[in-house]
Amino acid sequence: MLAAAVSIVLLWLAWRLVGDAVAAVPQLPPGSMVRVDGVDVEASALAEHLREHARGRVLVVGAVAFCFVVAAAGILAWTLTSRVLRPLREITDTAHRLSVDSMGERIGRLSTKDELAELAETFDAMLDRLQAAFEAQRHFVANASHELRTPLSVIRTELDVTLADDGADAAELRRMAAVVRDATSRAERLVGSLLLLARTDGAGVVITEPVDLAAVVDSAWKAVRAEAERRGLRATFGTAPAPLTGDPALLERVAGNLLENAVRHNVDGGWIEVSTQAGAGVAVLRVRSSGGLVDPTTVDELFEPFRRAGIARTARSGAGLGLSIVRAAVQAHGGTVTAEPVVGGGLAITVRLPVSR
Repeated sequence: MLAAAVSIVLLWLAWRLVGDAVAAVPQLPPGSMVRVDGVDVEASALAEHLREHARGRVLVVGAVAFCFVVAAAGILAWTLTSRVLRPLREITDTAHRLSVDSMGERIGRLSTKDELAELAETFDAMLDRLQAAFEAQRHFVANASHELRTPLSVIRTELDVTLADDGADAAELRRMAAVVRDATSRAERLVGSLLLLARTDGAGVVITEPVDLAAVVDSAWKAVRAEAERRGLRATFGTAPAPLTGDPALLERVAGNLLENAVRHNVDGGWIEVSTQAGAGVAVLRVRSSGGLVDPTTVDELFEPFRRAGIARTARSGAGLGLSIVRAAVQAHGGTVTAEPVVGGGLAITVRLPVSR
């Protein structure tokens, strides 16, 4: 359409210029006769005859050229747009075929080196992230179901065994009630951890107040001090003031989970080192403890839900969500958390939090 409009304008301009050029032809004396194309024409009408003749030729030749130009422009436009839009059709078709069960499909590398190729690479990268998120969700749901199934199976087994025993006395019922209570408490802790992780993971900090990591560590240690003393653990604290702005409840949960892991996954008679310090715009919390050997290649997996270092899945020492909650809470504050194994056995975890947000 654009080529047709431009061609019409050019044809009109040519028609006008030809008419003006013929009108400038010098006039012959009156009464003179001129033969034009086998026709005798008076000199006074020569200019008008030439103008009409030239304009007619321009219209004929221009109409033919107009048809050729429009046809060539249409073919060229169709070819170019088909080639340009083909990657877009591939992207659209891939998007239509995608589902939860076919997240592995990708557009792939395009032969072109333009914006469409960049769009395809961006689209494939987005699909990679979505697929990883779906797989992580499946894995999380499967692990959560497994963890919840264990206490529920214990409760059902105890109830079935006790109800099948017609001669069960009060002592047997009390034993059954104690087992059911322990299993229920474990399920309750697991559900509470799952809810806390769901509220924290990917969410920002809602409450921001001045907090001192040293005071948070002192409060969290009081909750596990009795268990640490019962197991003979030696605790060393180097808690210098480390003020920052954040959510006090989440930060206390961070310190609490790290200290609980340091106590529960330690060895009897082991050691724990806790330190806090303030740096250049960063508050640092570091917890080191003795314990079992940790494979350096799998240390990052400890922050995934239901991952435990050397602990059986059916262990009753925790739900395997402690470090996952720590990572989610730290990321909500805009900080980072890293872990590294301790030589001889154990784990060292370092939390870095920005002083202000």
